[in-house]
Amino acid sequence: MVDNFGFIHKPVEIKVLILFVMRRLPEAVTMSELTELTMCDNAISYFDVTDCIDNLIKTEHLRLDSDKKYFLSEKGKHNGEILEKDLPYSVKEKAEAATALVRAAQARNSMIKTSRNCEDDGSYEVTLSLSDGVSEIISIKLVAANENQAVAMENGFRKSAEEIYKSVVAMTMGKL
Repeated sequence: MVDNFGFIHKPVEIKVLILFVMRRLPEAVTMSELTELTMCDNAISYFDVTDCIDNLIKTEHLRLDSDKKYFLSEKGKHNGEILEKDLPYSVKEKAEAATALVRAAQARNSMIKTSRNCEDDGSYEVTLSLSDGVSEIISIKLVAANENQAVAMENGFRKSAEEIYKSVVAMTMGKL
């Protein structure tokens, strides 16, 4: 363990913190994201966190999906809920703040869908859509000359979906 001041020192405390963090995230996260979110206490090292993540996988509190992202099992949700009361308040506050940005990004990403389909002539049909969390508010189908262009369209839409939506609405209402 790192010899620093902090509230979390024992592996069991780190595991509880990992479960606390994961209970606040709506989607699975990468090892890098989970490690960064968990290292919110000065006494925790990267190696402590990764060892605890491995242990939580072995004990079936965490699982890996097909994209090698971590998510909570039912066992992890249940035990995390019971044990998180034992975390120091200041650590919970730091973890809540750290997860807030990731939660917002995950929520946004879940509302943006993109796909591409290769056509017989080698072109790609690109479908881009944006939801407001309740229903789809815009869906656009475009044709790309090649896969690179299709990927660029998907990436551009993911980056600027809200602005594209606002522009389309303004243009169709004659305000642009």
